[in-house]
Amino acid sequence: MSAIVPGTPDLRGRWIQLSLGVVCMALIANLQYGWTLFVDPIHAARGWTLAEIQWAFSIFIATETWLTPAAGAIADRLGPRTGPSLTIAGGGLLVGAGWVIDACAGSLPVLYTGAAVCGTGAGAIYATCVGNAVKWFPDRRGLAVGLTAAGFGAGAALTVVPIRLTIHSSGYQHAFLWFGIGQAAVLLVIARVLRGPDRPIVLPGRAKPGLRDSAYSYTSFQMLRSPVFWLLYAMFLGVSASGLMATAQLGPIARDYGISDTAIFMGASTLSVALVVDNVLNGLARPFFGALSDKIGREKTMALAFGPGAVSYGLLAVAGHTPWAFVLCAGLIFFTWGEIFSLFPSTCTDTFGPQYATANASLLYTAKGTSAFLVPLANVLKSAAGGWEAVFLAAAVTNIAVVILAVFVLRPMRANQMRNARIVSAT
Repeated sequence: MSAIVPGTPDLRGRWIQLSLGVVCMALIANLQYGWTLFVDPIHAARGWTLAEIQWAFSIFIATETWLTPAAGAIADRLGPRTGPSLTIAGGGLLVGAGWVIDACAGSLPVLYTGAAVCGTGAGAIYATCVGNAVKWFPDRRGLAVGLTAAGFGAGAALTVVPIRLTIHSSGYQHAFLWFGIGQAAVLLVIARVLRGPDRPIVLPGRAKPGLRDSAYSYTSFQMLRSPVFWLLYAMFLGVSASGLMATAQLGPIARDYGISDTAIFMGASTLSVALVVDNVLNGLARPFFGALSDKIGREKTMALAFGPGAVSYGLLAVAGHTPWAFVLCAGLIFFTWGEIFSLFPSTCTDTFGPQYATANASLLYTAKGTSAFLVPLANVLKSAAGGWEAVFLAAAVTNIAVVILAVFVLRPMRANQMRNARIVSAT
């Protein structure tokens, strides 16, 4: 591990760097959130089953999540001037290539190849942008990561309508082709400007308990030997699994409640309104709770987010059977879930230092990929119990357990580790 040497920080242009990172995240958001627009057109054109087509989405999620540590390590190793630029450029080329491959895919293996290429590129961009945010903003790390993650969470709102119109007018192949080329071109332009700070930024005024940086920057191998990392991983895994369950099962839940197609607002169905509200609140949660954690500390903010999150699952089970109640309860779930993508990277960098933050935060991010394998268990539990109530109860208990771990286990463990790091640094 490397000692962090304080110096006069050069903060010029850091808001520009953050804004560029948000734009990059928005450009890759439709790879995940706009995929649903392509499924039925591909099915109609190729005759492949929906299950066969959806394997492409699973492959994208797997590569986008599990390959981020490699991209993060490359960005860190190449240095602040070269690393972010090259990983964004490489990621942009892969994203564009993946979409072009999907546009030309005449067989399922080719479609899956395109998804894997897209996921690899998107993961490189995601890792680099989050890593840059935590490095540039030690004083507002939660807010910076929250804004960056919000770009990914809400960025698809800018592209889903143009993509849908292109598919309707010219076919899904044209949408894949031209949006892929356009996204790659913009990412390549941004890559020429994006960079990290020349040295780890240490701001003397940032001395609130629970918000101090580690006196050392831990390498990824050193971090993996720390019990604090695995506690963070388990907590991230638990909350992510409950939120992904809601994301994946919202349609079936609304259908089982008998309100999925009920028109409630200007002709829009309950499910359509819920999806819009959920995406907006999911995006807003990331900078909101991130900024709050900069003020009061990471663990306290986790308690204030995940505690109401547990309540929201109970409300959906008890009071969510009418259309507007369903929209409100589901919205509360998403508002108390999306902040994991700002709170956990910030906590990770606070604890293990900024120098290798891109790779370290990416390793923690793989908990999202792990949690995806737990989502199908919701259907098993629902079938065994005869209803969604058991699933909601499991999600609520998980959130409560994470709150307890954050306040009574993570907080003292992090304090002890950082105190030991300061002692070693002073010797």
